[in-house]
Amino acid sequence: MSADIIIYNVNGFTANPAQPYAEAVAIQGQKIVFVGSLEAALTWRAPHTRLIDGQGCTLMPGFIDSHYHLELGSLDLDSIQLTEVRNMAQLTEAVQSYAADNPDLPWLVGQGLTYTVTIGHEPLTRQVLDELVFDRPLLIFAYDTHTAWANTAALRRGNLLQNGQIISPNSEIVLGVDGLANGELREPGAYKPLLNLIPPHDEAKRRVLVKRGLAAAAKLGVTSVHNMDGNLAQMQFYQELASTGELTLRVYVPLDIKPETPIEALAEAVAMRAASSALVRGGSVKFFMDGVIESFTGLLLEGYAEQPGNLGGALFEVDHFNDMATAADKLGLQIFVHAVGDGAVRRTLDGFEVAQKINGRRDSRHRVEHVELIHPDDVGRFAQLEVIASMQPAHAPMHADDSDVWPSRLGTARWGYSFAWQTLRQAGARLAFGSDWPVTTISPFTGIYTAMNRRPWANDLPDQRQTLPDTLMAYTQHAAYAEFQETVKGQLQVGQWADVVLLSDNLFRVPPDAIDQVTVWMTICDGRVVYES
Repeated sequence: MSADIIIYNVNGFTANPAQPYAEAVAIQGQKIVFVGSLEAALTWRAPHTRLIDGQGCTLMPGFIDSHYHLELGSLDLDSIQLTEVRNMAQLTEAVQSYAADNPDLPWLVGQGLTYTVTIGHEPLTRQVLDELVFDRPLLIFAYDTHTAWANTAALRRGNLLQNGQIISPNSEIVLGVDGLANGELREPGAYKPLLNLIPPHDEAKRRVLVKRGLAAAAKLGVTSVHNMDGNLAQMQFYQELASTGELTLRVYVPLDIKPETPIEALAEAVAMRAASSALVRGGSVKFFMDGVIESFTGLLLEGYAEQPGNLGGALFEVDHFNDMATAADKLGLQIFVHAVGDGAVRRTLDGFEVAQKINGRRDSRHRVEHVELIHPDDVGRFAQLEVIASMQPAHAPMHADDSDVWPSRLGTARWGYSFAWQTLRQAGARLAFGSDWPVTTISPFTGIYTAMNRRPWANDLPDQRQTLPDTLMAYTQHAAYAEFQETVKGQLQVGQWADVVLLSDNLFRVPPDAIDQVTVWMTICDGRVVYES
């Protein structure tokens, strides 16, 4: 009876209600073999055992990010990084410096731009982008990737400057007063013709960038992700990385379902389930019901405050979604649905209810992703239908000011049911938390900080702040439950996989307003140290 690793002198958050605290954990191979006292843990010590002194800091299950884009975010790491850009001067510097450093790139692509960058400046039109770069195509994405802005060269290259064809519902090529495309492209149906022209990375570069993304996740204690875009080919790529020891987290890969996807294609998701392993799993499908509030493409039950006649839009009509959801449910597949607006959330819940009535009730654990706005009549339906609310705390604006356009898009009347984490929790919903990387930072500490510190936008609104234990459960045990893996991961529990993270502090003694400063000392996935500071 010996262990490969013993981590002791820790403030262990186990995420296990039956044993909530531990001061030591022992790991043998890929599994946790002991959780408890230091004295008992040392009975597992052998000459080869590595002893790690946790110095009173928090040891906890590895973070499970319930909404992630592993390959997409990793490939973006080679683009113009615009996450920190806050004004036009900074945007100009970032784009022109990148262009000068990469003179041979046929396309210039930027990622991560906030919608508020043009406050005090004219809108981000093609003419404005032409002043930054005019001799090469330039395509800049908003941080949520639901809007892109293109210069004239890019629009011409894609034949979108005039008579551009929309290839998907709920998308728009915004026109200027001259009747030509003004450079703003809303939703993938508008900008995909340009994406199709950008030369893809070769396999060697793809591998390098994904490994960079994996390293960034390991550094922040992320040991599992629910990957929100994928197919069998992408799943096989992750399995190749796993076979060479290069995959440093577990990944759950839903099959991406588009409006044009035929029902017969669901067979690919079934094949992905059959090809699952301990590190790489399939067995689910992902739909997009609507867009986002920021670009007026999120589906609402009542019009936008800033555009009263506009309800946004949907990618799936009611009958179409109901048919697809029922077919997927009949195959035993788990269903994830991007639904931001209250109209999209209701349409999704309605579809799950239809599938349940036709196929019969089962332990389906279907999920609504984002739930940024919910109508009060739908709050209790999550518990009634046993649907999981998969939410991303860092999406929520901390303040209702000009630092974010989200609150003003809807108006004050709907703020009380915006990012309603605690309202849903109190109504019996199970919450799973994630980042939506690269839409927000990978860091779970940013998510924890937002969940614990976001105050109501007005005095008469409900307080949606989360406790630290509830927040950590949403990143661990509840996130594991949200992928049918609660018996094998998400807790410090004997017999579960050794996916653990040792933090730089005792998380329960850190003031809530400083919790985003916590770092990771060590990340272990599948019994292997994948990051060590």
